Amino acid sequence: MADLTDLEKQSLEEIAHPSLPEGSSIYGGTKVFPDYQAENGEVYFTLVHGIAHESSVSFVAILQATRALRKGFESAVYFYGPGSLNALATRGFPTTGNSAFPGEHNINNSLKTFIQEGGKVYCCRFGLSLHGAREEDLIEGVIPTHPLDVQDALIHYARKGAIINSTYQI
Repeated sequence: MADLTDLEKQSLEEIAHPSLPEGSSIYGGTKVFPDYQAENGEVYFTLVHGIAHESSVSFVAILQATRALRKGFESAVYFYGPGSLNALATRGFPTTGNSAFPGEHNINNSLKTFIQEGGKVYCCRFGLSLHGAREEDLIEGVIPTHPLDVQDALIHYARKGAIINSTYQI
């Protein structure tokens, strides 16, 4: 351990660390709202305008869309703008598929699971082009879309009565 000054030692000793042993509950477990399941024909639509790995916004949106799918909703995710980078299969370092850090492929793996379980994933071609990403770099099963499809997809899913989760990150 590093050499500590008297004040550093005093600061460390003021409060025991950790104050609770691992596994201690510090939050209650009561779920307030019912665990809703989809009723016949209900739809859940997610728009993602968030950059992969720059925050948890994109990853959580995928997890929410997967949860909706598992509750019986027809579920779709639409990546546009910088969000399009989430749908790339070419992530990895030093080669594609290798994780340079733990969790680098969380988004990829979650999207593959979502598609395998019956979810639809759309990706805006213009969003790809803004960042030099190629259409052939998309995760298998991701549906490339025209830039004008963003608005029409929103109208399409709204007319279906979808619950719309729109995430946006600058």
